[in-house]
Amino acid sequence: MSLEEPTGPVPTLLAAIVRRNCVTATYNRGTVTLAPHILYTRHDELHVDAVALERDGKAPRELKLGTYRLTGLGDIAAAERPFYPIEGFDPAAERYQGTTLLAVDRA
Repeated sequence: MSLEEPTGPVPTLLAAIVRRNCVTATYNRGTVTLAPHILYTRHDELHVDAVALERDGKAPRELKLGTYRLTGLGDIAAAERPFYPIEGFDPAAERYQGTTLLAVDRA
């Protein structure tokens, strides 16, 4: 008996955070590869803070943590590309207090 992976944007992001694997998505009509660090709520909407590793196949000028509203990301899919949490990421930061669903383990 094989167990199927849950599907959909939220389960895909949760699995990626736990496994430290990237996801691909459509954002602003382009394709991005994201390293999701934390999934949380703000103003009753789901957000993910992630590092964009690629935009339309090209590396960004600077690697930094960005905030993406889940409703703005389309076609979220798991990618078999591991990542390490970006230096300075603090899941205990005040902005995440009481709103975090899951954060990457920094260990």
